[in-house]
Amino acid sequence: MAVESGPRAVKAADTTGVRGRGPRPGKNPGRLRRALSTHWYAWAMVAPVVVVIGVIVGYPLARGVFLSTTNANEANVERTIGVNHIPATYESVGLDNYKAILDDGVFWDRLTWTVIWTVSCVALSFAIGLVLANMLNRRLKGRSFYRMALILPWAVPAFVSVFTWRLLFNEKNGVLNKVLEGGGIDAVPWLNDPTWAKFSVIAVNVWLGVPFMLVAMLGGLQSIPGELYEAAEMDGASAWQRFRHVTLPGLRSVATTVILISAIWTFNMFPVIFLLTRGGPGDATEILVTYAYRLSFVVSPRDFAGSAAWGVLILLLLSLFAVVYRRALRKQGEVW
Repeated sequence: MAVESGPRAVKAADTTGVRGRGPRPGKNPGRLRRALSTHWYAWAMVAPVVVVIGVIVGYPLARGVFLSTTNANEANVERTIGVNHIPATYESVGLDNYKAILDDGVFWDRLTWTVIWTVSCVALSFAIGLVLANMLNRRLKGRSFYRMALILPWAVPAFVSVFTWRLLFNEKNGVLNKVLEGGGIDAVPWLNDPTWAKFSVIAVNVWLGVPFMLVAMLGGLQSIPGELYEAAEMDGASAWQRFRHVTLPGLRSVATTVILISAIWTFNMFPVIFLLTRGGPGDATEILVTYAYRLSFVVSPRDFAGSAAWGVLILLLLSLFAVVYRRALRKQGEVW
């Protein structure tokens, strides 16, 4: 039998090789099936969490977005009174709720105070937590006791701490005013004056937020190699220079993460505002999330659609902040 050679043989071989390759990996219909068969245990472990998150987070979020495009309120939603079932009569209004909120000066007033409240609390918590972490990272007598005492506010439920502070801030019988009275100073209207009320809620939230910052910063400090400090000290660097050029760069990845988390928590810190001042006096300490709660549960008739629209706007603002913050970190080389 003659063996074919030359260009025709090469072409035939190439054609055979191409035909024998099969589908490309990116277009393989069995790729997902192989992944499921290979990692079935991991998928089985993750599936319940995905289902729970979908039920607890996904459905309420979708429902809230839907209600924000309607005129739903206490008078036209579906409800049952005794044996009588009243169907829902609310209608879709598109983006009218969002337009009404953005055209109202109340939203911008609440947003301004919410931003001031968030920045103040996060900045003070971070600064105090960093200072305390530096102090507790050194060898000193009773360090374990100090660590436990400073972390204690984090272990106490927030509502218990807030009620305790409310008693301390009582204008007539509070401990703080009793101490001031003993020094010949007039009582301070901690929760009854707009300026002092803002100072009070910030102070309480900082007190609650410092332990989180302390734990995070302390862990970051202990991950910095001691050789860097020794080398900087041998080069003649002062304490401030070591802090600036060794400590801060070593804490950058931890700090950026905890600042983002703390900002999101503080932006939505409902318990401190509501339990301490209920947004008062007047509406001086009202933030976005407490106002959304007020629309849905306090005013009459309860405005479910308006409250949902406020909630969606809060979600959009936080998402925008997270995206901008992450892009800023990418430009600085801190990708996470």
